[in-house]
Amino acid sequence: VQLQASGGGLVQAGGSLTLSCAPSGRTFSGYGMGWFRQAPGKQREFVAAIIWEPTVIYYADSVKGRFTISRDNAKTTMYLQMNSLRSEDTAVYYCAARYMKNFYSDYYVHGRYEFWSQGTLVTVSS
Repeated sequence: VQLQASGGGLVQAGGSLTLSCAPSGRTFSGYGMGWFRQAPGKQREFVAAIIWEPTVIYYADSVKGRFTISRDNAKTTMYLQMNSLRSEDTAVYYCAARYMKNFYSDYYVHGRYEFWSQGTLVTVSS
């Protein structure tokens, strides 16, 4: 699965951005999906994850209540709506896909995701 992430940019603290992730030539059906981010000098960290049938969503505590992960009904695009952005949200963001085995127990582990997008940079100015 090839993934394409987009939507990053420069935003002031308190502002909003929406990231998008789309697979090439297929849908997300049958995969667990996630967003991760990596700030300069830091390890890649979990942001949010979703599966669709049934719909189950997870968020990192640091973004809960500010970020929303979703997808369109055709399962061709996944989104990350980011509100109330803070300087500490500055990072390169990646979307990722994985097979469903053990998803519920390790959805937050980036090493469990098999497919990755290129990164999209989000910069939040204070």
